[in-house]
Order: sequence, then C-alpha cells, then structure tokens
Amino acid sequence: MIMRKQLMALAVVAMLGSSTVALAADLEADMDTIADNYGKILKTTDANEFTTGLSNMKAAAEDAKKSTPPKLKGQDANSPQMQDFHKGLDTLIGQIDKASELAKAGKLDEAKKEAEGFKATRNENHKKFK
Repeated sequence: MIMRKQLMALAVVAMLGSSTVALAADLEADMDTIADNYGKILKTTDANEFTTGLSNMKAAAEDAKKSTPPKLKGQDANSPQMQDFHKGLDTLIGQIDKASELAKAGKLDEAKKEAEGFKATRNENHKKFK
C-alpha cells in the first residue's frame, strides 16, 4: 500500500515536469506557426490565402500569450516583464487585424505593406524575450 502511494506520487511529479516542457514547446510551436505563415503571406497574390495566413498567425499569437518565454521563466504572471511580453503580442495581433481588414476590403497591396511592419515588432520583441 505504501509502495503504491509512492509510485502514484512519483507519477504525478513526472507528469507535472513534462507539462512544463510541453508549455515551452507550445510557445516555440506558436512562434514557428507565426514565422511560417508570415513567409507565406508576403509571397502570395491570393487574398484568401493571405487572410488565412493572417488568421493562423493571430491564433498562434493569442495562444502564445498563455505561455512564458524561457527568458522570463519564474516570473510572476503579472510582472512588468510578462506584461511587456503580452503587450508585444497584442501589438502584433493589432497589426494582423489591420492587415486583415485591408485584405478583406480588396486592398491586398496595402495589406502586404502593413504586414511588412510585423518584422519590426518581431525584432523588437525578440531582443527582449528570446
């Protein structure tokens, strides 16, 4: 009976440890999704493909807000650094929304110009959090 309780406790600790690794992998996967779709939207001439790519990027950015960058590991969720991380993602989401509106209005060239601005947001935030 005691052995079984110890085994259960060990299993719970192992599961908690693996969930931390999974969270870090999720952030990396979200960033990969954003990067992959960014490359696609800049190359496409199809408005539907453009807006689909933007939707994928927005979903990944919103999901990334649930994670903590490795550089901020151990930070409280309400710390100024974490708030700054979320602010960077909110900036990107706002830019995505603006580009999406332009594309849906039939202004693909203007939408692509807006999307080119994502790079500056990425560079600024990668300096801080990557």
